[in-house]
Amino acid sequence: MPPDLYGGAVNDPYPAEAGGARPGPGGLAVRADAPAVVELPPGHLELVWRPLTLADADALHVLLATIEDADDNISRTSAAGAREMLEGAWKDLSTDTLAGVDADGALRAYAMVEVRPGDERTVRAFLRGGVHPAWRSRGVGPAILAWMEGRGRQMLAASGKDVPGRLAVYVDEHQRDQRRLYAAAGFSPIRWYTQMRRDLADPVPPAPAPAGLQVVPWTEELDDAVRLAHNEAFLDHWGTEPQTPETWRNHQSGFVPSWSFVVLDPSGGDDASSSTPPTVAAYLLSGRYEQDWPVLGYSCGYTDLLGVRPAYRGRGIAVTLLAAAMRAYREDGMQYAALSVDTANPSGAHTLYERLGYERVSGEVLYSVEI
Repeated sequence: MPPDLYGGAVNDPYPAEAGGARPGPGGLAVRADAPAVVELPPGHLELVWRPLTLADADALHVLLATIEDADDNISRTSAAGAREMLEGAWKDLSTDTLAGVDADGALRAYAMVEVRPGDERTVRAFLRGGVHPAWRSRGVGPAILAWMEGRGRQMLAASGKDVPGRLAVYVDEHQRDQRRLYAAAGFSPIRWYTQMRRDLADPVPPAPAPAGLQVVPWTEELDDAVRLAHNEAFLDHWGTEPQTPETWRNHQSGFVPSWSFVVLDPSGGDDASSSTPPTVAAYLLSGRYEQDWPVLGYSCGYTDLLGVRPAYRGRGIAVTLLAAAMRAYREDGMQYAALSVDTANPSGAHTLYERLGYERVSGEVLYSVEI
């Protein structure tokens, strides 16, 4: 599941309007303290380093499956998901990725850094890397983390945006070795996310749409309006940034249109004229991640994104959408409804989910260097 789709904040060390990070003196190009050159991991590690390419998608999927199995990851990467990691017009694989291959040409380690073009309040460099279990305890992990940090700092400095910066990496809560690796490199845990599930054998509450609003299935024609509604809905949520059309479409491999819903206001909202088209008031987008089910021990429909625009909050729309999704999941034979929530979400989402029967399953931690 896309890692930056969570939202919400409470008791933040720095205000949400600053993206959760306080700018230091000087511009981001100065504060990032970027190295002039990022050295490749040293030769004594016995791997040859080159950029990843789209042709590596299958090999990357195999490596990820091996790593995720060894580390008992909460979620697993599908073949389509591995390809998506390498796709995107804003990504430069030649400078922002590494493939570590052995003497036989087999992929044994990888690293990638991504800065998304829509970031406005905080420029985020997402770091992702891993090492084949048979190649661990040789210094490969710290070496690729050092490369990712250096490249991330370069990309933050080159963003041209004078706002806070963040080097960010997500790790499952139970993965102690990885957490120690990030802590040793100066990363700090700043945010926790809870994975929750809800048994679909339990009755789904009746939750009709509020008066004057309509719940309709997601359609391609509505998608960009949903994106814009998402950007507005998550404007006050910690750690989120606007989605461009390109980034919005990048994580689509698990998307299920028949499990996704949009709430429309036929009147067009407060500023509407007689010719104004319906306004997207809220939305729920779902994913099907079958590669996770053997590990979880059950099938589930996953609520990837749920957002309500500020003008429509306080009317029970989130419950309406969640109930619609639960019914759709159950009709397709799913055993559970699942989602993730920021534990510091100020909207009361965690309490809402518990009231609807969701229970905690696992957790994820965001480690960062705030710049």
